Amino acid sequence: MQVEVSRDVFRLAQVFTISRGSRTEAKVLTVRISDGNHQGWGECVPYARYDETLESVEAEIAGLPAEFTRQSLMDLLPAGAARNAVDCALWDLECKRAGKRAWELAGLPVPGPEITAYTLSLDTPEAMQAQAAANAYRPLLKIKLGTPDDMPRLEAVRAGAPKSKIIVDANEGWSAEVYADLAPHLVRLGVELVEQPLPAGEDDALIGMDRPVPVCADESCHDRASLPALKGKYDVVNIKLDKTGGLTEALALREAALAEGYKIMVGCMVGSSLAMAPATLLAQGAMVTDLDGPLLLAEDRDNPLIFDDAGVHPPVATLWG
Repeated sequence: MQVEVSRDVFRLAQVFTISRGSRTEAKVLTVRISDGNHQGWGECVPYARYDETLESVEAEIAGLPAEFTRQSLMDLLPAGAARNAVDCALWDLECKRAGKRAWELAGLPVPGPEITAYTLSLDTPEAMQAQAAANAYRPLLKIKLGTPDDMPRLEAVRAGAPKSKIIVDANEGWSAEVYADLAPHLVRLGVELVEQPLPAGEDDALIGMDRPVPVCADESCHDRASLPALKGKYDVVNIKLDKTGGLTEALALREAALAEGYKIMVGCMVGSSLAMAPATLLAQGAMVTDLDGPLLLAEDRDNPLIFDDAGVHPPVATLWG
């Protein structure tokens, strides 16, 4: 097999800010795998939070042997961005070889559209209220928070979008004290889920705490090996391909998490439609779908995902799978 890796940059429609910083573009790696007759491709977004860079992920992929399969890949690379792009490229290659869609190969029902959250960037309360008002027609808004002074932001977003469902992502930015203080207000303001309120290394503090709103593990949950440490802390797990290391592990994680009683959120990094495409299979029937990456971009891949009133649609075969 021939493996090619390229870097692509997609401009964002506007500055995107979370508690860890801001960005104006999405830098991704595109992996193409060819067997001489067919070519599959996949995308990953290296994430500094997990000590990943474009260079380190490229090096991981360059270290692969000349021949490997999706199954052997699980042992060759750890969960993370590098394995994700390669795994998803292999899925696409298998689809092209078989002349079938990815959900057929995975033994899944034909997927349909799923309502996706739309993310509001962290900003001043006034700016976030304006963001919320401009997107108040959307059924589900996700608010980026994660500071000790988030209450005015919550109030402002609810005022700007009084009818939208709201979920909150603290990106590990709260302390246990801040979360405990905010929790009753989350209920009052109709927040339906709070994502990763505490740092992953400090989330033992959630054990025994009241969770009036479902709490979702993001940075605390990467793959199936993460599940034992989540007990008593979380109600929902956020499955992201760049954390699981591809669709193969993501499907296994979803099955294992559901068996243990967790609800499912399917999330994403800020990437193109190619990065989101495999995740639309995971999102079927999820409690929350958060695959709005392409909506945050000023430019996208050819044959991009379709977003409409029904939600985000599965990819056409010319995009992926």
